[in-house]
Amino acid sequence: MLKFVGRPHSNCDGVSRREFLTAGALTMGSFSLADLLRAEAAAGIGSSNKAIINIHLDGGPPQMDMIDLKPHAPVELRGEFSPIATSVPGLQICELLPRVAAMANRFAFVRSLVGSVGRHDAFQCQSGYSFKDLESLGGRPAMGSVLTKLLGSPRDTAPTFVDLMQGRPLVRNSSRPGFLGPAYKAFRPDISDQFERPLEAGMVNELARQGANHTTSLELNATLDATRLDDRTTLLTSLDRVRRELDKSGMMDAMDRFTQQATGILLSGQFAEAMDLNRELPDVLSRYTAPTSATERFTTADNELAMRKLLLARRLVEAGVRCVSVSFSDFDTHSGNFTRMKHMLPILDHGLHALIGDLEERGMIDDVSIVLWGEFGRTPKINDKAGRDHWPRVGMAMLAGGGMRTGQIIGATDRTASTAIARPVSYQDVFATLYRNLGIDASKTTLIDPTGRPQYLVNDGRPLDELA
Repeated sequence: MLKFVGRPHSNCDGVSRREFLTAGALTMGSFSLADLLRAEAAAGIGSSNKAIINIHLDGGPPQMDMIDLKPHAPVELRGEFSPIATSVPGLQICELLPRVAAMANRFAFVRSLVGSVGRHDAFQCQSGYSFKDLESLGGRPAMGSVLTKLLGSPRDTAPTFVDLMQGRPLVRNSSRPGFLGPAYKAFRPDISDQFERPLEAGMVNELARQGANHTTSLELNATLDATRLDDRTTLLTSLDRVRRELDKSGMMDAMDRFTQQATGILLSGQFAEAMDLNRELPDVLSRYTAPTSATERFTTADNELAMRKLLLARRLVEAGVRCVSVSFSDFDTHSGNFTRMKHMLPILDHGLHALIGDLEERGMIDDVSIVLWGEFGRTPKINDKAGRDHWPRVGMAMLAGGGMRTGQIIGATDRTASTAIARPVSYQDVFATLYRNLGIDASKTTLIDPTGRPQYLVNDGRPLDELA
């Protein structure tokens, strides 16, 4: 069962959305969110355009070098950067983030993110769960795949979930649909021609083992018109009918659904247009282009054009996508932590400022929830390579938009930023908050797993009341 939260909104016929939902629930029995959207469309109410932009800092961001500096810690812990004041009284963040500091009232800074499983991919930041959870059934689905199940339709002209992640999150298939199956996988366009992100040597073979179908093509064969393409889709469905009848796993039906959706998306052209940054005005492109870095760029780090991924995310949300996942590298700073942050943090600072300002100017900021985080934090102690190692005990997150009450700090760590001492926040707490922003009560909404058992969207998480 779904619980819908937020203020009631009246429609042109005088019936509030909440009253409509109540009437629908009374007359329709079990009422899923997909049912809601279909019923709203039939009633002329129109559906929500709320969305999520999930930003993953690949490798694990150093919390004490970004938003939780400890200037009075011993020199072997505190690092090279100084804190600066922000627009939120009493809040200081890294000197390399001046634009974020100026608009800190638009962010909530979580300094006490706990519960990391310590795994080097983005799956926990996509799902809230360990990769081992329900592993025998295919694993938990990413949030975007859940939204595809609840909100999506094969007739949509834009996918519900788009994965723009590169590097390790791509190679590790972090945005996987889990037990929901391939019909609910992310649309994963190949953006390597727009954004350079060389793979670590050890990951080249990993990606190769995924085969050629790990991305979604956005191009139609020039010899196929819309009618012939539709005929071919129908033929494939007919040829697969016998196999589908013999397939007790439901895999064939799942593939039929994804093929049908992909065909509709490609034929509409709406999604491909959103992916084409050449359609943007030059001043908008310039807004998302960071100044050239004066610091040496690490091999796998993103460059000054990388923040245009956030522009792509904004364009996709405008086109109807509900969840966009983006990654930036490289935060896996076992060596040269401070040199690499001198390159990467100003670029990130520029991009976040551009995205928040852009969404505000377009009137989208209250509808789009933004989360920025990584798979874990980094060690308080600086190692002999001037780096920081993995630290699953505590990490950081930043949230913005979505109608959340921002301009605050949530949680606190000890004097070395090594453990949470106040208001620990779990990954599932963050996901419960994001679901709430979409109008979904994650503690009451379930998905049916392959054994027929209902699985809640979150098992232990609770929405952050501070942000309501």
